[in-house]
Amino acid sequence: MKGVNIFLADGFEDVEALATADVLRRGGVKVNLVAISDDPFVCSSHGVTVGVELSIADVLPEDHRGTDARDVMIFPGGMPGTKNLAACKPLIKAMQAHYDAGGTVAAICAAPGLVLGQLRDLEGVEFTCFDSFEEGPVAKGAEFIPKPAITCGRIITGRSAGHAVTFGLEVLKKVKDEETAEKVAYAMYLKTI
Repeated sequence: MKGVNIFLADGFEDVEALATADVLRRGGVKVNLVAISDDPFVCSSHGVTVGVELSIADVLPEDHRGTDARDVMIFPGGMPGTKNLAACKPLIKAMQAHYDAGGTVAAICAAPGLVLGQLRDLEGVEFTCFDSFEEGPVAKGAEFIPKPAITCGRIITGRSAGHAVTFGLEVLKKVKDEETAEKVAYAMYLKTI
């Protein structure tokens, strides 16, 4: 799957999706908000309705040839949004194919456990997530580390809504570079030196 796509299901966590999109767009990355249904609007876990650019039908099935680490599938947390993402079989199949083809996958809060936890091989992967959602990846050999955000190869994870900007910056480093992420952090007054 080419490009950077944030997948939204009804019940997604507002901050995790939109702060990530905002950070990436500040860094000059074209980001698509993608609904896992055909509806052009998705309702967040806090009742905010968001318009999307694409539906899952627009991006699947996809030819994964030429996919590289700068192509990212992003999954926000939130309930029941994360459960809805995890239950979407075409999305999970596409995530595995994307990862197998060399793409990056990124998830925050409950999504590392419920969505990324469905990847076949997680042996040796360091990850973070919201407490109590680490069981699935750990059972597949991943190591849970309670940090704000972690990049481990082509897997990026974030801990919670409170760390959404940090998570977004980790994704930005992967898509662009460290310098771009530093500039965005500085412009947002996260770093003043």
